[in-house]
Amino acid sequence: MERKPHARRLRAGRYSQFGGIYLVTAVTWQRRPLFRSLSAARCLIQSLQNEQQRGNADTLAFVVMPDHLHWLLELTGTSDLSLVIQAVKSVTAHRLGGKVWQDGFHDHALRKEEDVRTTARYVVDNPLRAGLVSRLGDYPHWDAIWL
Repeated sequence: MERKPHARRLRAGRYSQFGGIYLVTAVTWQRRPLFRSLSAARCLIQSLQNEQQRGNADTLAFVVMPDHLHWLLELTGTSDLSLVIQAVKSVTAHRLGGKVWQDGFHDHALRKEEDVRTTARYVVDNPLRAGLVSRLGDYPHWDAIWL
């Protein structure tokens, strides 16, 4: 597998904190709109739920877009963030077959001064901003613990 020359530097400062809240974005391979399929989107959502059942992460909010995932989560187990994301991506790739995900993911650790509910609203509003629906209730692949 070909490595990008700066990928190691991107991972160098990554630190996972128990109880930390993270906004994660993962993108499909070549930005394919794989999750337009109801069964593929539900497979991904199920893998997020599996991580919660395993005690690794509590889902605060998520939205499955046609070609990417936004997931607002709190780390609750002993696994670090990279292992949790790897598990989600691995399970969905295994169940759906073929290359599903681009390597890596983007994460943002929320700071104390950042409002979690505002971030959750930003996450679930993605289908509206993308013009996929005119009402959030019309988009089937999202959830937030406050809504």
